[in-house]
Amino acid sequence: MLTRLQIRNYALIRELDMQWHNGFSIITGETGAGKSILLGALSLILGKRADSSALNDKSKKCSIEGVFQIEKYGLDSFFQQHDLDYDAQTILRREIAANGKSRAFINDTPVTLPVMKELGERLIDIHSQHQTLQLGNQWFQFKVIDTLAQHDTKLKTYKADFNKWTKLKKELATIQEAADKARADLDYFQFQFNQLDEAQLQAEEQEQLETELNTLSHAEEIKSNLSQVSSILYNDNNINTIGMLREAEQLLRKLTSFSNKAEELAQRTESSLIEIQDIAAEAESLAEQTEYNPGRAEEINDRLNLIYSLQQKHRVDTIAELLELKDSFDEKIQSVVSSDDQLIAIKEQIAQLEVKLLKQAEAISSKRRVAAKKVQSKVESVLTEVGMPNANFQVEINTLDTPNINGVDQINFLFSANKNGDLQEVSKVASGGEMSRVMLALKTLLSHSSALPTIIFDEIDTGVSGEIAGKIGNILREMAKGMQVINITHLPQVAGKGDFHYLVYKKDNAQETISHIRQLDREERIAELAKMLSGEQLTEAAINNAKELLLD
Repeated sequence: MLTRLQIRNYALIRELDMQWHNGFSIITGETGAGKSILLGALSLILGKRADSSALNDKSKKCSIEGVFQIEKYGLDSFFQQHDLDYDAQTILRREIAANGKSRAFINDTPVTLPVMKELGERLIDIHSQHQTLQLGNQWFQFKVIDTLAQHDTKLKTYKADFNKWTKLKKELATIQEAADKARADLDYFQFQFNQLDEAQLQAEEQEQLETELNTLSHAEEIKSNLSQVSSILYNDNNINTIGMLREAEQLLRKLTSFSNKAEELAQRTESSLIEIQDIAAEAESLAEQTEYNPGRAEEINDRLNLIYSLQQKHRVDTIAELLELKDSFDEKIQSVVSSDDQLIAIKEQIAQLEVKLLKQAEAISSKRRVAAKKVQSKVESVLTEVGMPNANFQVEINTLDTPNINGVDQINFLFSANKNGDLQEVSKVASGGEMSRVMLALKTLLSHSSALPTIIFDEIDTGVSGEIAGKIGNILREMAKGMQVINITHLPQVAGKGDFHYLVYKKDNAQETISHIRQLDREERIAELAKMLSGEQLTEAAINNAKELLLD
């Protein structure tokens, strides 16, 4: 529960340090005195976003700090999960700098706003006038029924499986779309692959073929020149090159006994003779082998033309690139084949998960229908208590054809204020006062089921007065036996039911208007209630009436 609230430099509040108590606390004050400012400051330590417009003095930072007693609420696991120091007396603090930047702390450890919000939602429920509009909201209606059904674990498991199921369906759609597109192009891919595959391309063959064709195209010239080389070396114009080298070697050998240089020259001449002989023999052999072969030339031309046409078609320059394309077409063909297997596997997963989801949803739906009857009974009981004995409230649960994040249920809160009246959606037919009373009944249910430490009502009694207001006060007081209840009200019949009474008021000085809040003692409470009954001019009747309200 909330035990202390400190506010500095927020809106019309310069500095505030309030002690809060267990039980039923009342907050009153004139319109505009700052009651909503108090709630706004409190919402900041519950994770609401803020900016510099909240600052009273733009040159100083704003800070809001709340102290909570949490030992009875099983929050140890939350602190372990977020690596926070657990303390039975836990402090939540927000600081807002002049530039609008804010920081959040839990027990002096910096945390993110989502973490602070998560803890805040487990400490305090603030019911504002605006929240009454949530009666027609599907999210709120599911929250009411599911809180009463007390199947959080089942619901979390179902939602996790539903998200997995949804993800698989999206994945299936993506793969199916890609497969359909690939299948539409399959004939094209297959044709291109077949053409390249049938060509039986070899990585180095283009260069080899081009070289061979070049040789065939110049066969006569090659044969003639090689023959001349052989002739020159063996015998050209009666000059035998090889015979001359032989004779030179013999002469040099005769000189080797007289000169080391002669020996060296003889060896070099011998090497040259061997090389020339080899050249002559090879030239002669090549000349004999070289013949123009028109059949082979045509065959090579045809092969090269095929290669060139494929390169031109696919806008590449080499056979290596054509082979890469062939592999690419093959991969696309195989992907179509494998996508079929993948689609079958995912469809099987989806079908299996859907069976599981429907089974889970059926169990959840069954518990919701039991809880719905309790909600109907409790709401109608409270409505009778607060002056609506003919009201009829029903929770309509219809079954959907396809599961969604909430299961297979569609929930509607139906309402009629009059006997035998037509039931319609509560948000469409209930007046402001009627909606407040329905919401009060639902909040009473939720407070008992969710074990919240604190609930704050901001004028839950809107639209009612007199005897009914007193009955609403009794319900709030009864609720406060199991939790801390704080209620902002303009009705003295409700204010008189509180265990503690706080007054919000404004004071003006030469520079500014400042909001304050203080706890009233018994005599101050009587005066405040009398003022709420009769206005600024206190009458003896109003004072006596106020005393009676406190004694009630």
